[in-house]
Amino acid sequence: MLDELREIERQGLSAIEGAAEAETLEAARIQFLGRNGALADAIGRIGAVSIEERPAAGKLANQVKQRLHGAFDEKQSAFDRLATEEEGAGIDPTLPGRAAWRGGVHPVTAVIDEICDIFRELGFSRVRGPEVETERYNFTALNIPLDHPAADEHDSFYLENRHVLRTHTSPMQIRTMETFQPPVRVVVPGMCYRRDPYDRSHAPAFEQIEGLAVDETIDFIEFRSSIQYFVRRFFGPGRRTRFRPSYFPFTEPSAEVDVSCGICDGSGCPTCKETGWLEIMGSGMVHPAVFRAVGYDPERYTGYAFGMGSGRIAMVRHGIPDIRLLYEGDMAFLSQFST
Repeated sequence: MLDELREIERQGLSAIEGAAEAETLEAARIQFLGRNGALADAIGRIGAVSIEERPAAGKLANQVKQRLHGAFDEKQSAFDRLATEEEGAGIDPTLPGRAAWRGGVHPVTAVIDEICDIFRELGFSRVRGPEVETERYNFTALNIPLDHPAADEHDSFYLENRHVLRTHTSPMQIRTMETFQPPVRVVVPGMCYRRDPYDRSHAPAFEQIEGLAVDETIDFIEFRSSIQYFVRRFFGPGRRTRFRPSYFPFTEPSAEVDVSCGICDGSGCPTCKETGWLEIMGSGMVHPAVFRAVGYDPERYTGYAFGMGSGRIAMVRHGIPDIRLLYEGDMAFLSQFST
């Protein structure tokens, strides 16, 4: 991997420095620094190298990125100066100036807004909650005992007085049900924190969006239909859904939800690991113990809940190979998604 990164640097610098015109320079940028370029591809595979080599590979990848960006910026500045000198007195001062770049919506934020808008069509309200929670809201009221691995200090960030940085947005299920009587329909976006390694598919701080629906007549058919409606609206009418049995302490029955791969249309490809499916969320019918924790009658009320990582959904939407690309602040990368 180290040799591959050095070769990307050598070829990239050669292509940038040898560019004779702006078009050639842009082509070199896309080839080596674009979201599907050689460097992004190499970064996406760092997680597969041995644990011993991974820190050196990550450090070298950042150095290569900085050097290539520096060489690109320097070359671009040289082209700009040359263009100004050549135009000279031929510049028409009456022409309107170039509009300054004013920024744009981050791709994860855009995904969150779109998901909330889709569920609003189904009667869901958007709510937010605190990022510092008690053990009750984050664990026990959600039917997660404190001897569960998720409540261990090696998995969660604990603060003073046994408070915790929330590990999911599910605590707002409890807070909402304690505040309102059914019917309840809410979606809850927000930041979550876990002691996960920072690699191509995990981050210790990430956006999650949770959903909860509770009423007297909700059944699994309505739950499945709502998720299928979301998939068709978000991913397109041709995408299929698959529900796989799973386990979550706060839902019963529980299911992982997959969507058919948009690259191979379900036939199998490297993007979907040859399965034809991409996992997008965990979900299920609300466990009676959760209803009892908030004072709801589980014999009267039923409901469903779901949760998904907004960054992971953005990766599926845009074909991004490494979640770190979303959070490193690389404006050359993120500007590709601005509208």
